[in-house]
Amino acid sequence: MSIDSSALAALAGRHSQGAKYMTAPAPSRAQWQQAAELALRAPDHGGLRPFRFVLVSEDQRALLAELFVNAARRWGQSEAEELQRAHDRAWNGPGLAALIVRLREGEPEVPAHEQLLCAGAGLMNFLNAMHLMGYAAKTLSGAALRDPALQAAFCQPGEQLLAWVLAGTPLKPALPRAKPGIASSAQAPSQAEVCSDWTPPVS
Repeated sequence: MSIDSSALAALAGRHSQGAKYMTAPAPSRAQWQQAAELALRAPDHGGLRPFRFVLVSEDQRALLAELFVNAARRWGQSEAEELQRAHDRAWNGPGLAALIVRLREGEPEVPAHEQLLCAGAGLMNFLNAMHLMGYAAKTLSGAALRDPALQAAFCQPGEQLLAWVLAGTPLKPALPRAKPGIASSAQAPSQAEVCSDWTPPVS
């Protein structure tokens, strides 16, 4: 079997990059769409397509900032600096998309955890597509995602706002957070342990 080592090397070079290491231009509307279509190549038992992406345009950032500030107040933040930080998060990244997930209950053949796996695989395909297009990208979450008003602003009934995806032109090459072979925490598997041989139980 012929193996495209250049494609594997390109994927091996993908790492998350923070917004401070991104600049304009952001992905075009067509590039966002292409990444979303590649996300649909994720394993999807039952063909439920339990996820979608919603793009936030530059002229919508002020509206998003207002939602962030109101959410911060509801979470007990009142200091001017705290509210300013919440406000500024709306401008994270040159490009911004929301990952929306819909987990359908009562699917006997496709339990909720399988649907969530599909959404996660779709997100990874989305990030890989951004990387192969030459963009830096990162996924963010946080307490604000659980704010009811923010959820209502992005979601239809039965959906959940799960994460943000930032994307833009990288200012420097992406680097891994941890050195190869070294786990980031005592509980995390090492690089070698991520793929190991099965040891059957002794009967």
